[in-house]
Amino acid sequence: MCGIVGFVDKKTQSEKAVIIKDMMDAIIHRGPNSAGQYIDDDAALGFRRLSIIDLEGGSQPLYNEDKTKVLTFNGEIYNYQSIRKELVEKGYHFKTNTDSEVLIHGYQEYGVALLQKLRGMFAFVIWDTEKKELFGARDHFGIKPFYYYTTDEVFMYGSEIKSFLHHPSFKKELNKEALKPYLTFQYPAIKECFFKNVYRLPEGHYFIFKDGKLDIQQYWDLHQEEKDMTREKDSIYMTLEEAVNFIDETVQESVATHKIADVEVGSFLSSGVDSSLVASILKPAKTYSVGFGTSYNESTEAKALTDILGLHNTSRTLTGEEAFQYFPQIQYYLDEPDSNPSVVPLFFLSELAARDVKVVMSGEGADELFAGYIDYGWHSNSMTVRKLGEALKKLSQSKRHKLSAHLKKLPNFPGKLHLLKAVQPAEEYFIGQALVFTEEEATAIVKPEYRKSPSVKDIVMDKYAKVKNLSEIKKMQYLDMHQWMPGDILLKADKMSMAHSLELRVPLLDKKMMECAEVIPTKYLFNEHNTKYAFRQAAFRHIPKEWAARPKLGFPVPIKDWLRTEKFYQIVRAEFSKDFVGEFFDQKAVLQLLDDNFQGKVDARRKIWTLYTFITWYDVYFIQGGNKPQVA
Repeated sequence: MCGIVGFVDKKTQSEKAVIIKDMMDAIIHRGPNSAGQYIDDDAALGFRRLSIIDLEGGSQPLYNEDKTKVLTFNGEIYNYQSIRKELVEKGYHFKTNTDSEVLIHGYQEYGVALLQKLRGMFAFVIWDTEKKELFGARDHFGIKPFYYYTTDEVFMYGSEIKSFLHHPSFKKELNKEALKPYLTFQYPAIKECFFKNVYRLPEGHYFIFKDGKLDIQQYWDLHQEEKDMTREKDSIYMTLEEAVNFIDETVQESVATHKIADVEVGSFLSSGVDSSLVASILKPAKTYSVGFGTSYNESTEAKALTDILGLHNTSRTLTGEEAFQYFPQIQYYLDEPDSNPSVVPLFFLSELAARDVKVVMSGEGADELFAGYIDYGWHSNSMTVRKLGEALKKLSQSKRHKLSAHLKKLPNFPGKLHLLKAVQPAEEYFIGQALVFTEEEATAIVKPEYRKSPSVKDIVMDKYAKVKNLSEIKKMQYLDMHQWMPGDILLKADKMSMAHSLELRVPLLDKKMMECAEVIPTKYLFNEHNTKYAFRQAAFRHIPKEWAARPKLGFPVPIKDWLRTEKFYQIVRAEFSKDFVGEFFDQKAVLQLLDDNFQGKVDARRKIWTLYTFITWYDVYFIQGGNKPQVA
């Protein structure tokens, strides 16, 4: 695990060594163990290393035999040993025992087709010194970050945007189009980042940069077919027991595969089913939990589970004072504003684990792969209504959509929302797992110069258009996998863990896990009994039913209490009152919203937190200059 930076720039010559070092130093937290660089007349590649595999011999950059190709790599390739064996049989000689070296020899042998063989989390580049060509790729799901910035003069890339601030050709400028969608989605929702001309390489894509031209291509996507494998007449028939067995076997295999390391591997542990299942199978020597006070403290339940499983748990209780004290630093590490409240406990949880270990496993991915969100179709507590909703989903798409139009015209009645969502096209109402400000509310609160941006519909329809013939649940899963996961869940998971030089692995979000999830019939994913139904049945085999059956909570964070506590309310009000806030927002309106919430007239916690997050982030990067905020 590490951080990578670099640039292709023929004009900058004598300063290359200084620039690349400054860029590398900006992300030293990603790799405190060692550093390396490559420089020639055209390019500079930099690397910071966190030693996980082949502790002594894994330094980068790595070269092929004649040194015509140079590699820097961030991530883990979990099937590197089998790929290495193939390459050795083909005559390649390896100088290290790292997973990194299979990438450079694999690219020599297979070219872009290498990406189809890889299983892991990765972002890497290979510079061809003869062709003057830069090749790079990002993993299937976007677990590892990869940003790039390009102008007529330079192409630069990195694991974190903050490294770009140290290149003289980088023009730090706010992307005005990013603000309004952010207010709706709570995370950077469009292709261009909050910094103008900075983009993320999309998940499952590779690029080639040559002669000033950038070519980006997709190499992988979710399987986009759907078969009803619950009917005996079909060529493939899957019973519930077979589905549960398949999930159980795949989870166990994935956790075992993700254990590969030359250092100790710990585990995060919350009160939910996903991290509990991972920990119960991994059986690490150490697990870690955090919580707030008594009402928001998952560490109590985590400790109870580890007592049952015979594992050790380290936990700590966080305070609101700590959260607000470190919040500017949290936004610094994120690079872009993300108002998901869970970034706060995740930051402190990572710090706690990093005291003991370099690697942890976590439970991200299961909700998206196996339909764990109630927004996928649970809008009633009545079992009768849920069963009726499941029956309606079996109607043809045209009949469901006609029924949706009829239901909309009816007056409200108990269960109407659930039934409407059961037959309504997902495109009409679902934008992912976060909806803070409606598009109309966001437009009203931002200044006119920030209203020009891609619409919410434009953002989501780009994904929906690729799966228009699938079931509504499959559509929603697809959108979340390409919007919510890389934009929010994986962004904060990587940035908050690497802020403390900690590698976070996600065995439930894996190529093999995806292949499993794709063939589980929809009725076993989500039904009237529970979300993530078959997955929970598999979890019953490893953890107590009480944990496996729990509804999804996320990281409980007491922002409602904080924003109605005088001292924290005053902290936020001081931020909202700063002069620059009026550049972006109707300042009087945001202050009124904050005051009304404090007085209990409205519950606007999510909106206030989203505003507070952006204001804090902007202050760090544009008012204070982008340096790491110090904590007194």
